[in-house]
Amino acid sequence: MRDLEPDEVQMLEFEQNAPRRRGAKEELIRRELGMNPVRYHQRLNQLLDDPAAHAAYPSLVARLRRIRDRLR
Repeated sequence: MRDLEPDEVQMLEFEQNAPRRRGAKEELIRRELGMNPVRYHQRLNQLLDDPAAHAAYPSLVARLRRIRDRLR
């Protein structure tokens, strides 16, 4: 299994600690990660299917997968 890239770790750490309010979170995504929120969510969604992300952050990835599956 591969190791997560530093930016992937940063995204997962951010997601673990970020506020749940959408507006506040989007501003923090821009400011702290320097990313467009749409691109952030695209990459985060890809990470949810990555075994390395699940191994490193099992509870977070499982919770986010459940949310994603409910929204589909």
